[in-house]
Amino acid sequence: MDSEALRRAYAEVLAELAAGGFEPPADGELSAEQIVAHLVANDELMSEATEAVLAGSPFAYYDLDAIHRPQLDALVAEYAGPETGGVGSAASEGPAVLGGPAALGGPAALGGPAALGGLADRLRATSSRFCALVDRLGPAAQTPVETRLHEDVDLRVDETLPWARTLDLHARVHLPKHLAQLRALRPQLHAHRA
Repeated sequence: MDSEALRRAYAEVLAELAAGGFEPPADGELSAEQIVAHLVANDELMSEATEAVLAGSPFAYYDLDAIHRPQLDALVAEYAGPETGGVGSAASEGPAVLGGPAALGGPAALGGPAALGGLADRLRATSSRFCALVDRLGPAAQTPVETRLHEDVDLRVDETLPWARTLDLHARVHLPKHLAQLRALRPQLHAHRA
């Protein structure tokens, strides 16, 4: 198995991030920063599962339910500028970790161009590492993996799948879904908000 489809899907997301110009989200939706933080955290989970498959583990468990908005906000805060207490600020006591305390002030107090740029760089690194692991899978890609994907109502999987099938879902459904979310944050798509 190779990572060509994954690399193309990530390239589209990264190109969208490079274009920038995102508006704040509507109530209850994720910001551009939170979307990228979600993808970074997801890459780390999928890399762990891929490493387990490569090591011959009898199963690898992949669970997006473990990534909640406070953890995404903490990851966004890690990349925010000095005015919000992120990387490089005197208030920062080191990087936030997934599962750590929620950032104060909520999503409105987080983010900005510095955070989005830093998160995009991290996504470039995590996706590159993940794709390199996928390239090593070979026949192990058919290893059955207990897979649990719960994202809204349009992506729900709770069964054992060959890992290659989960990777295919990530490339063909999951990444394009978040690409569409980013594109929906473009001002031209929100003329009704003005």
